[in-house]
Amino acid sequence: MSLLHDFAARALHGLDPEDAHRVAVLGMKAGLGPRAPGDDPRLGVILAGMALPNCVGLAAGFDKNAEAPDAVLRAGFGFVECGAVTPLPQPGNPRPRLFRLTPDRGVINRMGFNNEGLDAFARRLEARRGRPGPVGVNIGANKDAQDRTADYVTVLRRLWPLADYFTVNISSPNTPGLRNLQSADALDDLLGRVGEARAQLRGAGKDKPVFLKVAPDLEGADIEQIGQASIRQGLDALIVGNTTLSRPDGLTSPHRAQAGGLSGAPLKPLAGQVLRRFRAVVGTDIALVAAGGIACGADAYERIRAGASAVQLYSALVFEGLGLVQRIKADLLARLAADGFSSVAEAVGTDV
Repeated sequence: MSLLHDFAARALHGLDPEDAHRVAVLGMKAGLGPRAPGDDPRLGVILAGMALPNCVGLAAGFDKNAEAPDAVLRAGFGFVECGAVTPLPQPGNPRPRLFRLTPDRGVINRMGFNNEGLDAFARRLEARRGRPGPVGVNIGANKDAQDRTADYVTVLRRLWPLADYFTVNISSPNTPGLRNLQSADALDDLLGRVGEARAQLRGAGKDKPVFLKVAPDLEGADIEQIGQASIRQGLDALIVGNTTLSRPDGLTSPHRAQAGGLSGAPLKPLAGQVLRRFRAVVGTDIALVAAGGIACGADAYERIRAGASAVQLYSALVFEGLGLVQRIKADLLARLAADGFSSVAEAVGTDV
């Protein structure tokens, strides 16, 4: 069945990329996705207190409106991150805004946090309440918000009972000025206000992990201050990283000069480098989730040994299909066994 779904992914390349994405989401929503067998316990990890059946997650951006999280979990992912969601619906940037760089195995997008808004998102999560499987929410801010930090707090409060974790996304390059929230003063204000809201919500019920998603384009001083601020403000994990505004040498696709964030295989070296830098700053004081350029078991294993407790992927599915998830997990098991590890957790950070 995985071969069938991989063939379907390749067939979607005959469509406009954004139309193909919509067809894929609707197909998953209709129950046409694969159904993976149960996971080998060696792949299970504890991430920020959450017990994940395996360490391979689906990154935000695929299921923007929480339409198919259960179908994604059935396909074999250990966790899924929906969103980004903003308080108010917004159309995002004008089309075309999504481009396949097929010869480079990459994707450029300038979507602009297009989503149906918080009310629609909340209704869908409410409808799945009580179902198994870790589902996180990637939080964004509306493009025209006067107080973007207030937007993050609004989403956190509304969805607190409905999600397993929350990711504060300050690293999308497609909302003007959003990455300015990574600066020292703005970040302390944002994380401080999110932390205040979390403390109030925690006092009224169960605590939930809060992550921060950062850009791969950060320099040394920025990595130091973001890492220290994240520890100081009590965050549970960093997701490293988002798409990059850089354009590595050697890209051959005619779309390589399109504006937007680049993901997929060309991002792999940069994302791995920044992950190792964050690990050097935060040590084991805060968990790391690796994203960017992960397209096979070797990629996932490299990030795990570099300090990531889990990995996320998305762009690779455009080229490899949903069967990729099972292939990555099988390869991870083989690599763990070859190196004498009894679990993913044992391998985390062993190359640091």
